[in-house]
Amino acid sequence: MKKNEVIDKLTVVFRDVFDDNTMMLTETMLFKDIEGWDSLMHFTLISEIENAFNCKFKMSDLLRIKCVGDIISSICGERNGG
Repeated sequence: MKKNEVIDKLTVVFRDVFDDNTMMLTETMLFKDIEGWDSLMHFTLISEIENAFNCKFKMSDLLRIKCVGDIISSICGERNGG
């Protein structure tokens, strides 16, 4: 899966989780940039991402996720055997 495809699919997940159909993701978006992205929503979001991409994040991946770009890197790494 190409990076732009990951971003497109992630955008759908983010829009659903945060109930915001106008949300446009960028790799540099931080938790604080998205209204409602707190620790509880983080786990909901991760669960929905894992379902959408049919993957499972490692604990080390979860601990280093600080922005949307980190999620993209984790997914691309997962898809590439990483």
